[in-house]
Amino acid sequence: MPMEIRVHPEAGREFRALDQRERKAMENAMTKLRKYGGDLAFPHSSRIRGPGRLRELRPRAGRSRWRALYRIEAGVAHIGAIVPEAGVDRRGFRTGVARATQRLED
Repeated sequence: MPMEIRVHPEAGREFRALDQRERKAMENAMTKLRKYGGDLAFPHSSRIRGPGRLRELRPRAGRSRWRALYRIEAGVAHIGAIVPEAGVDRRGFRTGVARATQRLED
């Protein structure tokens, strides 16, 4: 059974701000998450160290400059933020982790 994905409204705005190529790559990654759910493995998904049980969805098997930060609860993937990849923008990634954590707690 496919996993439901819910996107926080602010994450939806961040998603729409991506250029067309990156949006398509993120859509493809979300399709994989929907299909495989919690079984989606590296390099398509990876656990983020720290509190909040966040994972990063890694479009193009990690070759994208963008990540969707999500948490799975009760069989639903909740996307809290779209952020730059840590190797591209470490500060932006860390700030995005904090944003996603806060959004998913609210």
